[in-house]
Amino acid sequence: MKILAIEKEKPDVTSDQFKVHAEAEAMKVWELCQSEKIREIYFRQDINCAVLVLECKNTEEAKLVLDNLPFVQHGLITFDIIPLKPYPGFSRLFK
Repeated sequence: MKILAIEKEKPDVTSDQFKVHAEAEAMKVWELCQSEKIREIYFRQDINCAVLVLECKNTEEAKLVLDNLPFVQHGLITFDIIPLKPYPGFSRLFK
């Protein structure tokens, strides 16, 4: 199942708090990309916010995957976790 995860920075977190864990975060994201749990990762153009596409069995597994990120473990960010399903509308073209 494809899962969209949108980062939410916790209030009152400073850039210095992120810097302390930035290398560990990048390493963990790399590992999750290599394991194909994270399929795509982006930053929004308009605000400093990560957007991830995960491949997981369900939203519970996605939460467990994201909970292993250092920024989450240290209370700097959370995620909105959104399950996705394929777009069914093309079938209307071939009736």
